[in-house]
Amino acid sequence: MEWKLYFALSFAMFMEFAIWGAWAPVLAARLLGPLKMSGKQTGWIYATLPLACIISPLVAGQLADKYVNTESILALAHLIGGILLLFAARQTKFKNLFGLMLLFSLCYAATLPLVSSMMFSQLAKNNLDATAYSPKIYLWAPVAWALVGYFLTGWRWKFKTGEEGRDCLYLAAILAVVMGIGCLFMPDTPPTKAGGGIPILVAMSMLREPNFLIFILISMIVAGLMQFYFLGTAQFMQNMGIPAKNVPASMAVAQAVQAIATFFALGYLTAEIGFKWTLIVGAGCWLIMYIIYVNGKPWWLIIASQSLHGLAYVFFIIAGQLLANELASEETVSSMQALIMAAQTGLGLFLGTQFAGIVMDKFRKEGQFQWSKIYMVPGAVALVCILVFIIFFKG
Repeated sequence: MEWKLYFALSFAMFMEFAIWGAWAPVLAARLLGPLKMSGKQTGWIYATLPLACIISPLVAGQLADKYVNTESILALAHLIGGILLLFAARQTKFKNLFGLMLLFSLCYAATLPLVSSMMFSQLAKNNLDATAYSPKIYLWAPVAWALVGYFLTGWRWKFKTGEEGRDCLYLAAILAVVMGIGCLFMPDTPPTKAGGGIPILVAMSMLREPNFLIFILISMIVAGLMQFYFLGTAQFMQNMGIPAKNVPASMAVAQAVQAIATFFALGYLTAEIGFKWTLIVGAGCWLIMYIIYVNGKPWWLIIASQSLHGLAYVFFIIAGQLLANELASEETVSSMQALIMAAQTGLGLFLGTQFAGIVMDKFRKEGQFQWSKIYMVPGAVALVCILVFIIFFKG
């Protein structure tokens, strides 16, 4: 691969996930802390992206397939998204912040599949094997998430901005604008003039197969439990004695481990034990992490447990996407990926945000969260999902 192409595609992948990683792990601490929002309100704000992931990718995909160059859609969506984030950073009321985050999410969710489709299109255009080269580009996603966390920590150390917490939205806004400008210089990726079917509907008929239905349902539920991690971890760490300025770097441990596991462990594990047990290992990592959260100490173990989130994401979310590709026929590969994205990132995370918000409100007394009781819930659900998957999924 020519270095210019590799740099361009890696830049796009890096910036795409740096934007997400700048705000997602730590915004909840601002909402629950300085802004005094409820767990339910926090859940609704975090639900904006999953909701958008059900709608925007389909619209953006149709535009990219038929009418507009992919890099042009990416540039416009990110520039608009960056402006919306600048306004969102200044909001203190739930309704205003929710509306702006929903508009931003509609823009951002449209770009998630397009970064990957642009990569695959360019690899094919240059006669490069996607299986061999795409992991070298995907690697930059967790690297970006980790590095932006460390950068935000350093910023908070120097400028003492951690207590207010709006800096994460300003950082995401700047990154989005940089990404938007950068996309104007991406390789030309014109429309393919593909057919007009809605990808998710093509694959829906497979849900009549019990084995596939179990896979989709468990994927949706376990992915939804991630919102207990995203909504609660930043505030949980602060309550356990970890300074707010150290939280982003502490949570970025997950992405460092994710990058290593993606590159070195995923292929080996699926080859050795198969997809079924790889998925079980992934869900098991989340179960162990929640057990550590229930215990609530020591602080160093809480930080170390972030590595379990990184492993779980690789062995459950990414492995699930690979399994969906294995189950698909040659004609339904894109449809299957659209379906698993809707189940995990869309409906799963949306329902997860609502569930997590309700649980967090229930176990909040006199303004204080009862973290042990809160994290018993996703731990118990994860355990049930693992047992159901072991018993009923045939592999």
